[in-house]
Amino acid sequence: MQRLDKVNYYLDIAMTVAERSTCLRKCYGAILVKSDEIISTGYNGAPRGRKNCVDLGMCTREQLNIPSGERYELCRSVHAEANCIISAARRDTLGATLYLACRDPRSGEIVPGTTSCMMCRKLIINAGIQQVVIRDSATDYRVVHVEDWIREDDSLPAQG
Repeated sequence: MQRLDKVNYYLDIAMTVAERSTCLRKCYGAILVKSDEIISTGYNGAPRGRKNCVDLGMCTREQLNIPSGERYELCRSVHAEANCIISAARRDTLGATLYLACRDPRSGEIVPGTTSCMMCRKLIINAGIQQVVIRDSATDYRVVHVEDWIREDDSLPAQG
């Protein structure tokens, strides 16, 4: 028997957290780990007490044909990364690693190539998280150093 490596262990847990997602478009799960200890978890869903898209049977952004990555202010959900950060104390987010996994709610398949939106990147940066590990397949993943998001500031207008 071959033992599962630690990164995929944490990504499997993030994938399980995504099972709680209430989004009709993409189901995200996130866990925050520091010193080999899980600090918090988060999945995408409506704010506490509000109706979830899965309960309403509709997604406003989907009904309006809004492409992925645009007009998040119309989304009912709080993103997985944000919920994960909200549930943690700052002393625990400093220098931590966030593990992120996404699955398609219709097929149940892992969605490769996903990343945090610009709003979540800002939260991750301010929380002092050091890196984000993103699942691309059952065993493949990418490691994003948050310092790169700071240096490659995507909130500035394109030069050229």
